[in-house]
Amino acid sequence: MLIVRFLSQDANRPAVGVLDAETVTELPVASVGELLGLPLADLRAALAATGPAHDAGSVRLLPPVDGRMEVWAAGVTYQRSREARITESERSADVYDLVYDADRPELFFKSASWRVTGDGESVSVRTDSGIDVPEPELGLVVNRHAEVVGYTAVNDMSSRSIEGVNPLYLPQAKIYLGGCAVGPGIRPAWEVADPYDLTIELAIHRDGAVVWSGETSTSLLRRKFGELVGYLFRADVFPDGVVLATGTALVPDLPFTLAAGDRVAITVGEVGTLTSTVVSGKQALTWLANGR
Repeated sequence: MLIVRFLSQDANRPAVGVLDAETVTELPVASVGELLGLPLADLRAALAATGPAHDAGSVRLLPPVDGRMEVWAAGVTYQRSREARITESERSADVYDLVYDADRPELFFKSASWRVTGDGESVSVRTDSGIDVPEPELGLVVNRHAEVVGYTAVNDMSSRSIEGVNPLYLPQAKIYLGGCAVGPGIRPAWEVADPYDLTIELAIHRDGAVVWSGETSTSLLRRKFGELVGYLFRADVFPDGVVLATGTALVPDLPFTLAAGDRVAITVGEVGTLTSTVVSGKQALTWLANGR
């Protein structure tokens, strides 16, 4: 089962539903944010509601974030991420070593819901950056009550060349139009037996060939999910819930960089595959800035 946000052929507004096999069953809620306003037990009950049924092939999936939802991310949660950040950093490499072992995790804002793209849509590379890469991550879907209710795939796009100059440039390296993709849907938490044993795969296709690929597992995470969520909610509230990306362990070696036209595929075991086409600059994403 996947909780999905979608657009059907006969509707002029997005709907929320449950994708099971080849059928999407519409739910009587206005948004994903409305679902995430519920306690976990009530959310599970809400998914049992029945509504109009749609053939899965006739709908267009949208990113499963909306309303006041936000996407946040955790950094340096895998050994590989620590090594990559140290390698790319021109100064202050010890910052990444320190945060990897510190009690407090690195957490940063990634995207407002309206900036997020979904499966089959686009991500962008900045025109003022020389080295840009996707970062495949398991996303925790957390309700307003700080309960992990599901999992999704996240592409935390990153400019390695901007962040490498100075860690204080992290927001510019991470937060921009086309810098975040989420999807294809939300796998309910109770359907995943062990979220610390999920494979994460990344494949980058260029001109019909795979130019970079890798595989890792959430078993290599340095942090526990409860710890990350606890710090995120310590001094903030998320009325419509939040997606928290848990960090990456798949980082292409320097000087690899994405190029316009590349296709990025991120597969998270038991969750699904998130695909994106790479474009260059914000002008290629005016459709996103202007609304769907």
